[in-house]
Amino acid sequence: MRYTPAEERDGLYNSLEPVAGGLGLSLVETTVSRKGESAQIRLVVYRRAETGAGGGKRGGYVGIDDCSAFHRAVLPLLDRAFPGADYSLEVSSPGIGRRIKDGAEFSHYTGERVRCYRTDISDWSEGILESSDEAGITLAGKDGSLRLAYEVIAKATLNRGEV
Repeated sequence: MRYTPAEERDGLYNSLEPVAGGLGLSLVETTVSRKGESAQIRLVVYRRAETGAGGGKRGGYVGIDDCSAFHRAVLPLLDRAFPGADYSLEVSSPGIGRRIKDGAEFSHYTGERVRCYRTDISDWSEGILESSDEAGITLAGKDGSLRLAYEVIAKATLNRGEV
């Protein structure tokens, strides 16, 4: 799995992330598909458990109100980023079983259950994500903590719906 540092992420991601932060969200992914003069923009946002409304633990829940608020907040920025273009915008949550596409995405899911398919043992490892950095992740499992380098992670999923 690849880890993309913040300075290498696309300009759209870097301009929209502060808007998400201002709403208590984090921007997980931006995808832009262009066809001629039109563009389809997909944004995935996430709420960390500690930023839940009223101080309550929301466990990453992103509702329709969160998506709508972010949608409204980014429209002026998108109008400037895509002047004269006909674009559509979709804002969604990561979902309970999201496939993690980049190592940098793990930073959003600290405290959540994740599964990783490992190339070094050709099997899955799972646990609660304790930490992540530029080199890898640490999972807390039933046998203690396990450190995995991104090089041995072939694929990973968020398993929020499972116990």
